[in-house]
Amino acid sequence: MQNRFSLMVPRERIGVIIGEDGKVKEKIERIFKVNLNIDSESGTIEITQTQDGDLTNVLKARDAVTAIARGFSPENALKLKSDDIILDIIDLREIFGKSDSDITRVKGRIIGRDGKMRRALEELTGTDISIYGHTVAITGDYEAVSTAREAISMLIEGKQHSTVYKFLRRRRREEKKKRMTELWVYPE
Repeated sequence: MQNRFSLMVPRERIGVIIGEDGKVKEKIERIFKVNLNIDSESGTIEITQTQDGDLTNVLKARDAVTAIARGFSPENALKLKSDDIILDIIDLREIFGKSDSDITRVKGRIIGRDGKMRRALEELTGTDISIYGHTVAITGDYEAVSTAREAISMLIEGKQHSTVYKFLRRRRREEKKKRMTELWVYPE
């Protein structure tokens, strides 16, 4: 049985998914052992597993294509091949409906002046973040993505940037402390 997924992609991102001379498409097909059938007119992409592929690879390929569609570079999206890396997408329309002004305002809060807040979110959590259209996409390991999502939710709720910075620094300290105690396990 062949596993197959179809997804819609913004037409302006189709070129990025295909890449120069089809190189990105070929790389996705080779790494994930899938076939991509791309309809540039409608923006539909069909992902089908190859003979030597499996469902896990099809799902990872779907996440990688979705990540590129949500604004990530192909290099960042291909990190999703690793079992440790996940993709999480926050759809701002689910929170604000079709209010473009609210979505634009919140996107501005998440990005920050000159991209400072987004950069801080990425550096303090170890994630990659893309803000594209009405979505905020996050890739990284589960713990990091969870922390980044919580910080972004705080910004969406209207919390001060300084409060979010404090939260991120506290979380980072806790993670560092946790890693250090795991190194020093005492014999009983």
